[in-house]
Amino acid sequence: MFRDTPLLQDLSIYQNDNLCLDPEVFQPISHLKFLDLSANHMKSLDFLSQANLTELQKLVLRDNDLIVINETVFEALPSLKYIDLSENPFVCNCSNVGFIQWVLTNKQVYVYDAFSYRCASPPSDEGNLLLDFHVQACLDFPGFICFIFSSVLVLVTLLSTFTYHFLRWQLVYGFYLFRAFVYDRKKARQGCAEVYDAFVPILHNTPPLIQILWNIISGKAIMENIIDAIYSSRKTLCVISRHYLQSEWCSREIQMASFRLLDEQKDVLILLFLEELSAHDLSPFYRVRKLLRSRTYLSWSGARSHRGLFWERVRCALQIYNKAVSYNFSIS
Repeated sequence: MFRDTPLLQDLSIYQNDNLCLDPEVFQPISHLKFLDLSANHMKSLDFLSQANLTELQKLVLRDNDLIVINETVFEALPSLKYIDLSENPFVCNCSNVGFIQWVLTNKQVYVYDAFSYRCASPPSDEGNLLLDFHVQACLDFPGFICFIFSSVLVLVTLLSTFTYHFLRWQLVYGFYLFRAFVYDRKKARQGCAEVYDAFVPILHNTPPLIQILWNIISGKAIMENIIDAIYSSRKTLCVISRHYLQSEWCSREIQMASFRLLDEQKDVLILLFLEELSAHDLSPFYRVRKLLRSRTYLSWSGARSHRGLFWERVRCALQIYNKAVSYNFSIS
């Protein structure tokens, strides 16, 4: 359009409907000093970024549909001294914060009647002065978001570290308790019969209490064997000694058996102490101490010369009434 007017300095294009300009239109007239684009229903000034109007000094954009002004477009107009943006329907929100700050702080360009520009939206700010918009709230928001994000990250890190250091075994126990719960429901649905009379966890250095049937299934994880044994037996007989309490599986086996006791509301857990243990010995084992307060237990060392009475109590606890019958036990 302007190929034959390379020395053009003043240009007015106004009263067009939805005028949309291509930056290449202005390439031949790089010496333009005055540009009036009033009343063209323009919605964006992005074309100015690549228009090559390095000598433009005066820009008039009155009565358009400019809602948001991207102040970075003025960086492509190094010679600009005057701009008129009056009678545009500005939005008063964080989208115009950059433009508002540019109007208030730039010392090169005179923004005509800037302190009279009014907000057309949102409805809550309609009619208010654009330059009265509280920009600090917008500037603080990203900082607030960063603060919240960093705080959450720090808290999650601290919580993860605390959980791993102090509660990792409890989480492992919780996982196996959940598996026991699923196992119990599965067995209930299948109607599986109990295979063993009792499950005896880790019998080391114990007297020949009962004839025991070894039932460890090769290829299975230890906890799977423990769960299988507990739920395949009518009773769980915990033979407790100092050696047993030192085992890493002690609390897990008792927790599994306790879960079944609470879930089925049946007397399925029996505590048998091979030796006298003080409160100090049991202090790390909260669940054992809790069970001792709520349940009766058997003591091998306490029986002393009354061994017959002890075995009778064992049979009663196991609900074994026929002494001539052999019984099956699972050991782990």
